[in-house]
Amino acid sequence: MRRSLVALSGVLLLGLSACTAGATGAPVLTVLASWEGAEEQAFRAVLDEFETESGIEVDYRGTRSVSQVLRSDVQKGRPPDIAVLPNPGELARYVDSGDLRPLGTEVLGERPGPQWQPLQRLGTEADYAVVVKADLKSLIWYRRGSLPGAPPRTWAELAALSGDLSARGQAPWCLGMESQSTSGWPGTDWIEDILLRRSGPQVYQRWAAGELPWTSPEVRRAWEDWGQLVARPGAVRGGTHGALLLGFGDAAKPMFTTPPGCVLDHFASSRISGYQGYELPGRPKPGIAEFDFFPFPVVDGAAEPSAEPAGVSADLAGMFADTPEARELMRYLASERGQAVWPSREAGGTFSINPNLLDQGVYRDPLSERVARRLTSGPWCFDASDMMPATMSDAFHRAVLDYLGDPGDLERLLEVLERVRAGIPADERLNLPCGREENGK
Repeated sequence: MRRSLVALSGVLLLGLSACTAGATGAPVLTVLASWEGAEEQAFRAVLDEFETESGIEVDYRGTRSVSQVLRSDVQKGRPPDIAVLPNPGELARYVDSGDLRPLGTEVLGERPGPQWQPLQRLGTEADYAVVVKADLKSLIWYRRGSLPGAPPRTWAELAALSGDLSARGQAPWCLGMESQSTSGWPGTDWIEDILLRRSGPQVYQRWAAGELPWTSPEVRRAWEDWGQLVARPGAVRGGTHGALLLGFGDAAKPMFTTPPGCVLDHFASSRISGYQGYELPGRPKPGIAEFDFFPFPVVDGAAEPSAEPAGVSADLAGMFADTPEARELMRYLASERGQAVWPSREAGGTFSINPNLLDQGVYRDPLSERVARRLTSGPWCFDASDMMPATMSDAFHRAVLDYLGDPGDLERLLEVLERVRAGIPADERLNLPCGREENGK
């Protein structure tokens, strides 16, 4: 097996020569993605299975700055054979430029649920991407036994819980924004969830597709609601300025100290594996029985949070070299066999959009099974910032950081975001269905 252990940091200008020859003379596929550390090792397990079955060697390269590295390699005419991106909006731009190759009807095999098909087509009529894994968002995590009562169902109850914890001298929220070149993205998830819950899927879809101004009352209210929850003194462990410097992966570690340093963690389903990897002094790593989640609360108390559309995200593989070897790997990543490898690993926290895996014992704990059933049954709306063109999502990330630094500057920040939106041509925007599967709303 030949796969170089290369982890790229920052925007490293590295050329990825497509489908080179290995030591045996056999083709070597180049694959670029964002996964490093434990995630990289998990994805390597997927590639190991593929190499064993196909005899095709894979050279995997991981960097948190995957979008910037891919952009540079494409500009230099040396793209990888396959790239995996967490944002379909970025991947869609390579459809328009002709760099991303269509997959044809034979690669995806069995189709996912109807709501996932437009995503894998990147808003076109042809298949261009494979969902390697997906995450359920719109979740709030807590350590079992740490809440004074039942989990909140409404926004008013969540605000009351946050205030009650602060009054007791406990920081309600675990929060970290640092993520190298994409710092600020955890805050975009907050704005998305609040807007989706308060204004509904139709407004959310218009905003995600660049059709609703950032200065609209609906968008402004979402920012204000977030600020009222987390910008108060004592609401966030270390304060909002501390959150700007704290890595998103470590932000919830204090949830498992004695006493807890923070109580609530707004994050996606990938936290299942993240929590179990925490190394804390004087205690073992947190076990799956120590934590739980509840759905992001609704505004209307008559609605059931678990029945409302939830946010989702996904890592999508796209093919930049149309070769038999690249097609073989794409076919494997889309197959039931390939989809089962990563979710079946012991730590959990990784999910497939293939509903057939639910009855095969792939998900080893009740939390993971709950998440998987929700992902494959809907209704959901795709992460808005991941749908936006890179210029818009980058500006969104920066605005989150600036807002936490000075919540009083919101009006100026929204005007800056609106100018960016207004300057993006309509054909660069991605519009995906949002909400209930049966009506696409």
